[in-house]
Amino acid sequence: MSVSFPDEGPDTVGSRLVAETIPGDNAAPLSVGELSMKLKRFVEGEFGHVRLRGEISGYKRAVSGHVYLALKDESAVIDGVIWKGAASALPFTPQDGIEVIATGKLTTYPGRSKYQIVIDRMELAGEGALMALLEKLKAKLAGEGLFDPSRKKALPFLPRTIGVVTSPTGAVIRDILHRLADRFPSHVIVWPVAVQGEGAAVQIARAVRGFDAIAPGGPVSRPDLVIVARGGGSIEDLWAFNEEAVVRAIADCSIPVISAVGHETDTSLSDFAADLRAPTPTAAAEIAVPVRADLIATVASYAQRAERCVRRYQERARERLDAMTRLMPRRDALLGPQRQKADDLGAKLDRALEARVVRGRTQLDRVGAVLRPAMLERQLASARDRLGRTVQLLEAVNPSGLLKRGYVLVEARGGGVVTSAAQARGAGALTLHFGDGSVDARVERSGAKAYEKPKTDQPSLL
Repeated sequence: MSVSFPDEGPDTVGSRLVAETIPGDNAAPLSVGELSMKLKRFVEGEFGHVRLRGEISGYKRAVSGHVYLALKDESAVIDGVIWKGAASALPFTPQDGIEVIATGKLTTYPGRSKYQIVIDRMELAGEGALMALLEKLKAKLAGEGLFDPSRKKALPFLPRTIGVVTSPTGAVIRDILHRLADRFPSHVIVWPVAVQGEGAAVQIARAVRGFDAIAPGGPVSRPDLVIVARGGGSIEDLWAFNEEAVVRAIADCSIPVISAVGHETDTSLSDFAADLRAPTPTAAAEIAVPVRADLIATVASYAQRAERCVRRYQERARERLDAMTRLMPRRDALLGPQRQKADDLGAKLDRALEARVVRGRTQLDRVGAVLRPAMLERQLASARDRLGRTVQLLEAVNPSGLLKRGYVLVEARGGGVVTSAAQARGAGALTLHFGDGSVDARVERSGAKAYEKPKTDQPSLL
């Protein structure tokens, strides 16, 4: 079964329910992806290199490092992208509202059916755009307080170590070293950097932060002062010192910083962020250190002034001493009463000594009367009598004397003095002590009680 529709003319050809091949049409239908790729190749082939002038809008840096933005003028807008490698090589940081000239190629983004420019290089569209960018960045950093006077640090009077951020070649570093040597020779550490061109801002910022990161007391001396210097040039030549990274590094540095960029008429954002601006690099060296000869002369003048002051104080003290001496009483008047009192005390001492000698002689005479020979003989005789009586008493109670008069001391063979017959019979064996010696004896026991040692240690005389 087939279904046919009446022919309603050319306007109804595209209204079929199911697509059919149209007679005479040999073109096969394209997929969306195929069409997108054809458009991409066509656009990239026709516009492989273009330069666009426009105002930046919607600037955004992704986490990946790629930059996305739009370029616009009064009649149109085109999206743009800067890949990470090209973005890091830009000589300035793009800002919304800045007119630039972008160089790159057009391409399409099939995912959104849009065309865009892939930017390889970007430049400011004239000095007007450059100044506009400078003013926008200055206003932004000033709003954050980076240029506030309250943030400025005082410079050290006499820095021992000075760090210099500049190009290692050229007249700037030679001028700084020469002027420092003339004024006050100091220890200088040079951190070599590029002062213009691609990557200069990154090097300068890294150098400032590197000096600030040096630990005190380490193998490398930590600078007491940092000088960021460059010779004169155009605004484009000095642009690295207007970059946000450099300005923030100088503002964050804990070491005092002198900015000496360009000539006296040149001004950069680094000058506003630094603790002090010097009109020239040579002037920065003059500001950094005093003149050694002037210091020596000043110290010498201080020494002379101190010496004069000491002499003046001595003279005034001598004058006051002389005045006080004239007001004081004479020595004789001061010491007269004391001398008289000393004489009186001396006379009293003499009289007291004489009286004491008299009393001593009297006492000696009184004691001497007691010590006469007759008195001593009577005392000796009395003592001799007392001693004789004592000897007689001792002889009377001496057991040896009793034994000589016929008494016997009886002692048991086992020890102990026998004082009764019963004890003698009980002891059996005895020792008899006579006045002229001892004799052993034996007693018949004949029913006698056993010998008991007497309880007393006193000898018994039988």
